[in-house]
Amino acid sequence: MDKPNTPDASQPRRGIRDTSGQDQVMATARRGVPRKRIAIAAAGGIAVLALAGWVVSGWLGGARSFDASRIRIAEVKRGDLVRDLSAEGRVIAANSPTLYAIAAGTVRLSIVAGDKVTKGQALAVIDSPELRSKLVQEESTLAGLEAEASRAVLDAQIARANAQRALDQATVERTAALRDLERYQRAFEGGAVPQNDLARAQDGMKKADIGLAAARKDFQLQSAGAGLDARNKQLQAQRQRAVVEEARRQVDVLTLRAPFDGQVGQVQVPQGTQVATNGPVLSVVDLSRFEVEIKVPESFARDLGIGMPAQISANGAQYAGEIAAVSPEVVNGEVTARVRFAEGRQPPGLRQNQRLSVRIVMDTRRDVLMVERGPFLEQDGGNVAWVVDGSTAVRRPIRAGASSLSYVEIVSGLKAGDRIVVSGTDQFDNAERVRISGN
Repeated sequence: MDKPNTPDASQPRRGIRDTSGQDQVMATARRGVPRKRIAIAAAGGIAVLALAGWVVSGWLGGARSFDASRIRIAEVKRGDLVRDLSAEGRVIAANSPTLYAIAAGTVRLSIVAGDKVTKGQALAVIDSPELRSKLVQEESTLAGLEAEASRAVLDAQIARANAQRALDQATVERTAALRDLERYQRAFEGGAVPQNDLARAQDGMKKADIGLAAARKDFQLQSAGAGLDARNKQLQAQRQRAVVEEARRQVDVLTLRAPFDGQVGQVQVPQGTQVATNGPVLSVVDLSRFEVEIKVPESFARDLGIGMPAQISANGAQYAGEIAAVSPEVVNGEVTARVRFAEGRQPPGLRQNQRLSVRIVMDTRRDVLMVERGPFLEQDGGNVAWVVDGSTAVRRPIRAGASSLSYVEIVSGLKAGDRIVVSGTDQFDNAERVRISGN
């Protein structure tokens, strides 16, 4: 009988094999681990230094950073600064009055819009029965006052004649009394008459003197009184004559006439309709005199003056002109100015509201520092600019001078070649230094 296979206690016991026999320790791998860690640590340190450098650079460049695409930078340079003004304007008639109705009534037109008219030509008639009736009444009153004035003159003549007759009669009576006195005087001296008769003759002479003096005074008073009454009546008639002339003038102006040679503009009342008192009826345009109306920015208005020369472009040609008027008020940041053509140099074929170009040269400054205009002029009154140095902009005080539409003169604070921020400075909030990214 076979014995079972049992392990022998004297022989060593064999266990289950593992992978320890296959693993090998590589000496080279153990030497490379520290170098890798050093490389990683070095890269991290470089990144930290770069980040710190970026932070320090940003701190040195300014408290805030702005994108270069949101600002505009211009270079300061030397050149001739021409202070000129160019604007588009519209042609307007220098003389284009509107005719108004002096009284309410029915309008009867004898023209249409666009008709050419001559001075004094009847354009429209306003039928006003009220004014015509008033004229007739005033004329009748005038006739009555003129008759009274004539009667007063006649009465004055009669009163003066009566007073003259009384004066003449008193003169004759005194002459007769004088003769009687002389006769009695001679008779008394010859002893022919008593003294009583002489005294009676002397009394008669005194009475004649008194009568003559009274008649002379009465003549003066009657003449003066009659003259005053006649003058009063004449003044009343003269006053009424002025009233009649005014009423006649009002009736005459019911016929609207052309004030000059020109063309009928806009007719504002249809044929045969009623118009109110002082209502517009039509306008007349003087074709011989045109002006150009332009809009000027408020900043240039103070430099404009009456009589300043200008150039007007029309039909491809240049025409000389001058500023005729400057409005004293500002509307929407602009001032209205009017430019007239030089005498005898108006281009032919102009029409109202035609668009023309106007150029006004105000001043030319030679070889000055200048830079492009920009909103920076309005900030701090144009006394500050941000000068660009690399990727930073530093706030610097400057002084600006004259300006044109495109450039502004730099009096102090900058030099040729400097680059400054001309637009977008409103974002800086008066910071002393800012950083510009993407520049």
